[in-house]
Amino acid sequence: MKPRVRYAPSPTGHLHIGNARTALFNYLFAKRHAGTFIVRIEDTDLARNVESGIASQMAHLRWLGIEPDESIDHGGAYGPYRQLERLTLYATYAEQLLKQGHAYKCYCTSEELEAEREALKAAGDDKLHYSRKCLHAPAQDAPYAIRFKVPENTTWTFDDMVKGTVTFQSDDIGDWVMVKQNGIPTYNFACAIDDHLMAITHVLRGEDHITNTPKQMMVFEALGWTPPVYGHMTLIVNEQGKKLSKRDGAILQFIEQYKDLGYLPEALFNFIALLGWSPPIEAEIFTQDALIEHFDARRLSTSPARFDRAKLTYINQQHIKLLDSEALKTVCHPFLQTAGLLEGKDDAFVDSVIDVFRDRLTYGAEIVSLYHDFFDENLVLSAESREFLRSVEDVRPLLATFADKLTELDETPTPDAYKNLIKETGKICGMKGKNLFMPIRIAASGSMHGPDLPKMMHLLGIETLKQRFAHILQDDLSF
Repeated sequence: MKPRVRYAPSPTGHLHIGNARTALFNYLFAKRHAGTFIVRIEDTDLARNVESGIASQMAHLRWLGIEPDESIDHGGAYGPYRQLERLTLYATYAEQLLKQGHAYKCYCTSEELEAEREALKAAGDDKLHYSRKCLHAPAQDAPYAIRFKVPENTTWTFDDMVKGTVTFQSDDIGDWVMVKQNGIPTYNFACAIDDHLMAITHVLRGEDHITNTPKQMMVFEALGWTPPVYGHMTLIVNEQGKKLSKRDGAILQFIEQYKDLGYLPEALFNFIALLGWSPPIEAEIFTQDALIEHFDARRLSTSPARFDRAKLTYINQQHIKLLDSEALKTVCHPFLQTAGLLEGKDDAFVDSVIDVFRDRLTYGAEIVSLYHDFFDENLVLSAESREFLRSVEDVRPLLATFADKLTELDETPTPDAYKNLIKETGKICGMKGKNLFMPIRIAASGSMHGPDLPKMMHLLGIETLKQRFAHILQDDLSF
């Protein structure tokens, strides 16, 4: 049987990196086994729902390259795909469980329930289970919730795809609310009903959901259904090993933030896939098709997944290098345009800027800071650059010779013209290799690191180069 899996977000905000991972692993699992990937909207928490939440979730899933087979906008044979549109289904099964004695009406007010919990706390009872005060209560003309009657002396055991054998005892679970007084089902009840009616075969989700599993299993059991196979993925932790929190400002945690900064969706897909899963081959850069081909749920990690920002930077940079010139221009152009850096510039100039920074660029928006650093009139040498210049014998005559030769070039030298000029300077000064190229690079850019030197010089322009070489030759560097 081909698998049917689901990603079931609540529309309470934007797509978080953790939720994106859940969606992504379910998507990979479905595609690897020629199955079906479903997006189901669990919108029964009315107080927390955000009006734009559903649209944001769907838009950013698609931006990542995660396209559902069935969803609110794709449709499908198992819809509707929003829980608020399925309320009559939940009411039907709640009534069935009431008739079968698996559930009962609870007329307790919130004040009564709070008083009961406080009394349990005062008595040192840390389980805080409901007292079953209403288990045999006569019918009343009053608002009521519906509670599931947890069987006594019962064990629920399941073979978790990630954690192995997991067991829960009924003594650890109190009678829980299935349907609230307003008629809206709670998460565990609606989830179990939907998973069965939508023929879900596997449930891959975060380990923070593992304690929900026995409640969902008891609904399946009471209704005579077979539960899906469960798998609970380990948490994502920050670089200090602590659980990733939305309050952790050191890490961007929403997919929209990465999109707005010009990260590539294919790179983010690649990075997220490695958060808690190890590929069977020694590689870090993958296309979506390659990840589908290699995905094996048995390789999901049993240890927390560390969010490594340096690794994300590396993966995004490698994907940037795979782009052709037009695709990279599409990524960078909006940021240059917004920063007002393209006024009066033709396409050839823009192409040159992007080409020069291609190998240094780690995300799209970075093109602006690279541009400013590159063209900054107040060139400041790094300490590393100054130290290197002092270490090279006859560096001042070398720079002076190159500066003199610049005056012999026409107004718009090509990269090849600069390349030949460097070679000619080396012959005149009897220098080659690092001691030739590095001082010229430092004088031109202020740094020992950067893009291809002749291309960089072409982009800077000959007048800027003349000014920079004159400036550095006037500087007291103790050559």
